[in-house]
Amino acid sequence: MKVTAIIPDELVKETQILSHAKNITEAMITALNAYISIEKLKAMGEMINKNPLQFKHTAEEIREINRT
Repeated sequence: MKVTAIIPDELVKETQILSHAKNITEAMITALNAYISIEKLKAMGEMINKNPLQFKHTAEEIREINRT
């Protein structure tokens, strides 16, 4: 998709430097993918906080199972 956007030069330059991108397009793709990943992790964290993981066995029980 071709997009025209007004983005401050310094923001683009810093994104390009930090992402080690060869060009602006690659830098923007890297930045957008990173943003999406962060937001998905936040959502997953909120879901786990609302419904925490529960384990059937204690650590000691699991050690014992692994030894047999």
